Amino acid sequence: MKEITVAVIGSGSTYCPELIDGFLKARDSLKLKRIALMDIDERKRTIVGSLCERMLKKAGEGCEILMTDNLDDALRDADFVVTQIRVGKLPARHLDETIPVKYGLIGQETTGIGGFFKALRTVPVMKHICDRIETICPQAWLINFTNPSGIITEFVLNHTNVKCVGLCNVPINMIDDTREIAGEGSDITYVGLNHLSWITSVKIDGRNILPEMMAKGFSAKVMENIRDDGFSMECLKAVNAIPSSYLQYYYGREAKLNHLREEEKSRAQVCMEIEEQLLEMYADESLTVKPDLLDKRGGHKYSLAAVSLIDSIANDKNDIHVVNIKNDGTLPFMENDDIVEIAARVGRDGAKPVTVEAIDNRHIIGLMRIVKEYEKFTVKAAISGSESDAMKALLVHPLVGDWDKASICFDEMKEAHKQYLPQFKHE
Repeated sequence: MKEITVAVIGSGSTYCPELIDGFLKARDSLKLKRIALMDIDERKRTIVGSLCERMLKKAGEGCEILMTDNLDDALRDADFVVTQIRVGKLPARHLDETIPVKYGLIGQETTGIGGFFKALRTVPVMKHICDRIETICPQAWLINFTNPSGIITEFVLNHTNVKCVGLCNVPINMIDDTREIAGEGSDITYVGLNHLSWITSVKIDGRNILPEMMAKGFSAKVMENIRDDGFSMECLKAVNAIPSSYLQYYYGREAKLNHLREEEKSRAQVCMEIEEQLLEMYADESLTVKPDLLDKRGGHKYSLAAVSLIDSIANDKNDIHVVNIKNDGTLPFMENDDIVEIAARVGRDGAKPVTVEAIDNRHIIGLMRIVKEYEKFTVKAAISGSESDAMKALLVHPLVGDWDKASICFDEMKEAHKQYLPQFKHE
């Protein structure tokens, strides 16, 4: 059995017990030698960390447990580093979701101008974390769950020397939903960028049954954090693929914008309420399991995705996962260094993309290319603090693309988030 040392950065997240639950379920192949739970928020670190400690002790896990606010201490001897940070916490997310709406723009935590500012806040912090990984545990694998996951992974893999695999629970949910209908033996092609992805074929014995599934109204379930407005049959037929739920922001932009205007509470405010309920539950010293309420945060199957990936690397399983990695020629219409979300074979050397059936869907190709340019400009702006690069990113993004709206919204959001944007000049 493989012994591993794990550092969880952002362990005050109420998702953390989900991760611990995943490690406990994988005890037949993974043994925790040491787990470091690091967070700068003392209250959340203590409450969440204490529950995680009780869960491990109840299960008879004798691993060393460290709760700390010191990054270097957490990284010591780490084999794996799991990042789940939220710079500015949920109040910053609330601003990301509400300020854009005033200017007729989508406010969302991972896409559009809201997701853009989350990336700007996060990249400097991730750079610091990666700098310390390179110094303290250069052999460690970084498993990144921090959103926007694709952009953060784009930064890490192309601008640091850290070994990294980006992860999201959207693919695993979409694929599981599809196999519920098509059967476990079905061969599913999943392709895209993080939160911009599609299932392009579902084959049984070499025959693509996706058109039949769509004709019967099949569409993958939405994430807990997205209001489900669905996709019309006409839309699915035109796209000729099953879109992830995040594509609702692209294919139904005006409807989504109207809903955001009408909502009494932002998703961030709802999450704050759920988070406080969870923290109150976690503080109960009799609680030794993750509560069902946790699934309402939108992190369904998070632990399954994270722990199974760690298991595959640690035990050199060479099995298949959908992850965020360098394209490396897999999709000929994307650059080799582009971070894409595709199936990969995962073992001790990390994730290697598997051959994908030729994608000839020009709609998917076009949208992936343009959003990837947005992601690259975003990373560039996040590193340099160049407002020119920032505006180039926003102008190319399909959910923004308007100079007047983008510039005035950018100015307000830059001011609102200034304490988390050291790379930009502030008067």
